[in-house]
Amino acid sequence: MFGAPHPVTASASRLLPLPRRPLDAAGASGQVRRWYENELGWPTVPGDPLRLAVGVRYDVLDVPAEAGHAALRRLAPGSPVALHGDRMLFLVAAGSAEELPGLLEWLDWGSLPLDLGAIGAGGVMRAPSRPVPREKGDAPLRGTSPPPGRPGRAGSQGAAVWLRPPEPGCEVEASLPTLSALGGDGNAPGLVRLVNTVATLCHRVRLRRAGAQPPALRAQGRQCR
Repeated sequence: MFGAPHPVTASASRLLPLPRRPLDAAGASGQVRRWYENELGWPTVPGDPLRLAVGVRYDVLDVPAEAGHAALRRLAPGSPVALHGDRMLFLVAAGSAEELPGLLEWLDWGSLPLDLGAIGAGGVMRAPSRPVPREKGDAPLRGTSPPPGRPGRAGSQGAAVWLRPPEPGCEVEASLPTLSALGGDGNAPGLVRLVNTVATLCHRVRLRRAGAQPPALRAQGRQCR
């Protein structure tokens, strides 16, 4: 009958291409997720952008990048460190976020606004891009400082990057700064030394920025304390 629908045969259906997923973006994100979960054993959070679950294997000390760069020059190579915009993220032992307020008080930094924080259990951090494998003979990544320039430039476009990347196949807990002497490998700085160092540098950055403000703003800041 004219106008009647024609049945679709199996041979005809094979001629129709299947819808394609955006493999480039999804594939790259999936590879990075698998690198964190399978090679490092770090839990991730579903969804995009890719985020890492904090408080399971490590906590994060969150400091201004300007203070963080100065701290890297004063601290021996140890735990992984990432840069995200104008913030630097130091990985520390799980549970350190809960210890930070009391530790700052004990170090006599508790009454000052340092712009220093921590991410602990239940928190997340943006997953830095997977570090590019180094060729044989290249200088090691761990313990290096970023090239000179404006602090935070490497991560200013929204993507987090590793300054001291984690090492696949190694238990990250052994390299993390901690209050306890147990579990460390002797190379990472203790949590007390790390916090005191970055707190000192955060305070210097704050004073320098306050000194660069017009007198009226400096007077307003003193009145608000």
